[in-house]
Amino acid sequence: MTYTPPTTEQIFVLNHIARIDAMAQHDRFADATPDMVEAIVTGIGEFAAEVYAPLNRVGDVNNPKWQDGKVTMPPGFKEAYQQFVDAGWGSIDGPTEYGGQGLPFTLATVIIEALGSADMGFTLCNILTPGAIHALMAYGTEEQRQTWLPKLVSGAWNGTMNLTEPAAGSDVGALRSTAEKVTEGPNAGLYRIKGQKIFITFGEHDLTDNIVHLVLARTPGAPEGTRGISLFLVPKYRLDADGNPTISNGVHCASIEHKLGIHGSPTAVMVYGEGEDCLGEIVGDEMGGMRAMFVMMNNARLMVGCQGVQIAERATQQAQRFAAERVQSSLAGSPDRSPVTIDQHPDVRRMLWRMRAQTEAARALTYYAAAQTDFGKLGDEDAAMRAEVLIPLVKAHATDIGCEVASLGIQVHGGMGFIEETGAAQHYRDARIAPIYEGTNGIQAADLVGRKLGMAGGDLVRGLIDDIADAAADFAELQQLAHACRAVTDWMVDANTADRLAGSYPYLTMLATATCGWLMALQHRAAKIALDEGSGDRAFLEAKLASTQFYLAQIVPAAIGLAPSALAGDAVLAPLPKLA
Repeated sequence: MTYTPPTTEQIFVLNHIARIDAMAQHDRFADATPDMVEAIVTGIGEFAAEVYAPLNRVGDVNNPKWQDGKVTMPPGFKEAYQQFVDAGWGSIDGPTEYGGQGLPFTLATVIIEALGSADMGFTLCNILTPGAIHALMAYGTEEQRQTWLPKLVSGAWNGTMNLTEPAAGSDVGALRSTAEKVTEGPNAGLYRIKGQKIFITFGEHDLTDNIVHLVLARTPGAPEGTRGISLFLVPKYRLDADGNPTISNGVHCASIEHKLGIHGSPTAVMVYGEGEDCLGEIVGDEMGGMRAMFVMMNNARLMVGCQGVQIAERATQQAQRFAAERVQSSLAGSPDRSPVTIDQHPDVRRMLWRMRAQTEAARALTYYAAAQTDFGKLGDEDAAMRAEVLIPLVKAHATDIGCEVASLGIQVHGGMGFIEETGAAQHYRDARIAPIYEGTNGIQAADLVGRKLGMAGGDLVRGLIDDIADAAADFAELQQLAHACRAVTDWMVDANTADRLAGSYPYLTMLATATCGWLMALQHRAAKIALDEGSGDRAFLEAKLASTQFYLAQIVPAAIGLAPSALAGDAVLAPLPKLA
């Protein structure tokens, strides 16, 4: 299961899609020079390949172990994580006033991609901490930032997100965890937290000496539903007078889950305030928890979309290597009846190009969304609003791609793909969670046709489609898809809620594919110019032309056929008959 960092590809997308050079023109990101960008992308690729990648199979077969409320990570994980902290990889986009390097979030996305391609399960520990940082920067007090951010920014402590409960999954408003304010004594102003949370990624482990949980709970008398929810910072250990985590805080891991995949990531059942006081600090205003949590959630959704890129990249590399070595059958139509490697057979080549093109498209979409977030930080309001539209596309479509590419990887391996020892099956098992967590992909589609399409009367989405159409002059299929997206958008804006939701998923896939097609067209033109000028890596650029042509000619047209499903309305979804 060799991993080769796709450094040239990542830098190409940073330059031509994310426009990292334009970010560096602003004082805030002036340090993101071409030399710095290349050093970061190259460095994290080497680190991921050398330190994280060897642990991918280790974590899959030698799972984290739970005993008496404590979780012990597989061999090598603690040492690898410490190397991550010592190298400063977690602080790339962290705020400088709390120990961060203040570089673009887009570069942090590249870091997460590299680490996750090397070991997706392990890298889950790195994904949620940035969201906790963003939430504290947006809603925390200065005292909270001074206390918690330096350790979170460095990665010395990790952050988690605690939403889900046994009776409150996607319906967050149904949660029952409580927070009662302490009014007297040395802990006055804090809140006693009680409740249980499930599916908490890296909720317990031995990588760090403290874990900072962000927990949603309801204060006494708060209204039902999401309006009554508040957000609390609840550490595993309270800090002593010297700022060291030494005081037990009533945070207990009741168990960890046995899962289909991501075995290297402990998914915990967390119990708060059972047997001893569990104290938390409110983050933001009382009953303002969902506003604060969505800062964290949007970051997490983009990072989960990045997981689709990660697993697709790893599965593609493995399938391509296998196909280049596996000899089977002669080439159809060839007078030479000698058996050839399977990457010469047309259908295998089709699968490999589809894997590669979809992976590159998902990467471009993810980097573009991250870059729009960065430009939004620089004061570009249009970019900030574009990022809002892109988040559900990235989370849903990129994770769908991850599953598809991992499945194709098994198909390329044939029967050997169904055998655990080859590793192809692990990619498929690991990929399957990504369309589910941080808001299922169906919820992302509902968000697109509900909240996002409703912004500015649909004009934010129409603006994206206009940009796609403007760049589609040389690509007839992309023009047709942009036209179909515009027609469905106009219908969706006027449709009732049930009809919009019934067509939301095919519509999201259409719009995401069109956006990816646009970004692939931009890369096609950039590669062609570089080839004409004789600059860059010729082999890479020729492969880029091939992958972008495949995407625009093979994948874009199929999305046009989704329009009837998007327009069918709720009437086609009859109630299911009850089973006996």
